Amino acid sequence: MKKIIICAICAICGFTTANAQAKFGHVNTQEIIQAMPEYNKAKTEIDALTEQYDADLKSMNDELNKKAEAFDKEQATLPENIKQRRQTELQEMYQKIQQSYQDNQQALQKASQEKMQAITTKVLDAIKSVGQAGGYVYIMEINAGIPFISTTLSTDVTAQVKTKLGLK
Repeated sequence: MKKIIICAICAICGFTTANAQAKFGHVNTQEIIQAMPEYNKAKTEIDALTEQYDADLKSMNDELNKKAEAFDKEQATLPENIKQRRQTELQEMYQKIQQSYQDNQQALQKASQEKMQAITTKVLDAIKSVGQAGGYVYIMEINAGIPFISTTLSTDVTAQVKTKLGLK
């Protein structure tokens, strides 16, 4: 019976010692991502694509407005069948603009996700590498909305991850 009690005490002490040696880290991935040249390149490409889509929509809107103004000026003198045809044309142009806007938003979202996926994967791989090399139990995102992360009981590994990625 003494041996069982001694074994139980040793086991409890072993767990306590293991927990006391556990290392926890925290990281600011947003800071890391924004320091990456890949992020700046992706942001520039997305901004250029946004500008292109905005210019296309502006051109379409300008054309619609010009045709609408012309129609307003001459609609009183137009025969009914031509008036209906022009109204239909204006409605179709408006719908086309709305569809283009939705398509552009989806294309921007897809392009952004594709570009950010590679960046995020690279950062996560670096975090895993730092975690394994440093013997960390957990590395938590500091900006993840977790109610509390003790910055005194966990180590900030942001600089280590930046170094792993070759960033300053």
